[in-house]
Amino acid sequence: MSGTTRRGFLGTAAAAAGGGVALGTARRASAANGAAARTVAVLGGGVAGLTAAHELAERGFRVTVYERKALGGKARSMDVPDSGTGGRRPLPGEHGFRFIPGIYHNLPDTMRRIPFAGNPNGVHDNLVAPKEMLFARSGGREDIRLPLPWPGHTPAELTPDEIRRALTSVLDTAFNLPLHEALYFAGRFLVFLTSCDERRDEVWERTPWWEFVRAGRMSQDYQRILAVGITRNIVATKAEEASTRTVATLMEAFVFNLLGRGADGPLDRILNAPTNEAWIDPWVTYLTSLGVEFRVGWTVRDLTLDSGAIAGAVVEEPGGARRTVTADHYISAMPVEHARRTWNSAVRAADPQLAECDRLKTDWMTGMQFYLTERTPILHGHLNLIDSPWSLTAIAQAQHWPGHDFPADFGDGTVADCLSVDVSEWDRPGILYGKTAKQCTRTEVAREVWAQLKAALNDTGRTVLKDSVLHSWFLDPAVDGLGTPHPVNEEQLLIHPVGTFHHRPRSATKIPNLFLAGDYVAVPIDLATMEGANSSARQAVNALLDQIDSTAERCTVTPLYRAPELEALKRHDRTRHLLRLPNVFDIG
Repeated sequence: MSGTTRRGFLGTAAAAAGGGVALGTARRASAANGAAARTVAVLGGGVAGLTAAHELAERGFRVTVYERKALGGKARSMDVPDSGTGGRRPLPGEHGFRFIPGIYHNLPDTMRRIPFAGNPNGVHDNLVAPKEMLFARSGGREDIRLPLPWPGHTPAELTPDEIRRALTSVLDTAFNLPLHEALYFAGRFLVFLTSCDERRDEVWERTPWWEFVRAGRMSQDYQRILAVGITRNIVATKAEEASTRTVATLMEAFVFNLLGRGADGPLDRILNAPTNEAWIDPWVTYLTSLGVEFRVGWTVRDLTLDSGAIAGAVVEEPGGARRTVTADHYISAMPVEHARRTWNSAVRAADPQLAECDRLKTDWMTGMQFYLTERTPILHGHLNLIDSPWSLTAIAQAQHWPGHDFPADFGDGTVADCLSVDVSEWDRPGILYGKTAKQCTRTEVAREVWAQLKAALNDTGRTVLKDSVLHSWFLDPAVDGLGTPHPVNEEQLLIHPVGTFHHRPRSATKIPNLFLAGDYVAVPIDLATMEGANSSARQAVNALLDQIDSTAERCTVTPLYRAPELEALKRHDRTRHLLRLPNVFDIG
């Protein structure tokens, strides 16, 4: 932000925070056993760390957050350096566009409790619902444009026949799949829907999604839409490797959302402004009003153990000096690839579940933005380029930011739109250079992504994207070394190959004053998401409260919706599973 705009914004946010202090005060009053005198070091300032700080501060704990880079983590927005002129703000960049679906419950609850000037429901009122979704096809195939909410049958009662009929109708009419393939996929989904928890954990967790839906036997459209498309969209991993348990659990939640069951709101929601403006900055302002202290640019390097407890965290200050910071309790809220570097052999020996985290896997899913001098006539919502080699998804953002006149507010006055793109596949050759994204230079990546966007969006006889309107582009600076033998990505995404669910740790550890928060921790949603990070932080705070026998109110952790009509079928399947029989709908 420019200096004037930022001061004005923070002023209104601080004023709004004044209205929210009463809630924090009430929670502090409910804290017990000297909680107000207890200190907590939150190691990491992403969604998990900020959520933990939020819940602790409202319960009267003295919290300090240590963050190596920037508050908000991968969820934050960032300025494009040297891009703002004439008093305008820099162009908005981000690690990837925000997507806050209606299946989330815990994150929206937190957002409602972050004050924002003029919003009765805090920053939650900054969520807007796109009107449609587009599956853009290449090679002359017809695009699939879906209005939201999803068209089709909404059953009053969730019986297997009603669910199968509704899903088959959508796949047959909206996606144009052959009827026999639509029926088959609906049948496979019904198998999972009625599977007991034990079968999901023991069988489907170890079955690749590609195998579960028999993608190898089906048409190319079936493979691209229902195997590759779903895994890349939902879990950002390969269909041949992704756990059926993870993919189908999220698909189940989305289907319930579409059928009007168990949702916080519409299927698709995004923020109505850059993430920091609409969410992260007001959050930090509110937490500061509760007494939370922030140490940004401080990198956690190690944890020291003494008499079975954490005695301190070794941190590196912005100037490079190392020091040990101490607290009564520690919540490790860093991404798993960074957190596990801080667990030395003594810490790992104290709790074997920490060593299990070495078996968790991360991969590249990174965003880049294209700034355009004209609005793009694409659609009002997300688009999925399901035939693109690099598995691109995107959204044109200006139309969703009603409070901004894009050219007047951002950049040099000529930029009218921001096309934000997520690149999910970095190890497959592209169409322009025949190289993987990791083998390309940054400029080659931009040219290749632009070429793949045009190949999909300009494939229907009309020109949606023109080279003449491309002003500039921005690639997440966490990616470095592209085009060299050793490319690196400091902000990777946890992925979910078969079997990895059982290596995810609990929030409570065997070290009495160490707790874990992050999207890699075992939570009900079973996916690396902002919802998972938020849920894990709530679990960590609850574990801390349990450890000190506090009488303070526990954090709510809302699980994914379970349809009561299907519980009898799941109980029946539990019996069949114990007898080593397949699910009753699993007819091969």
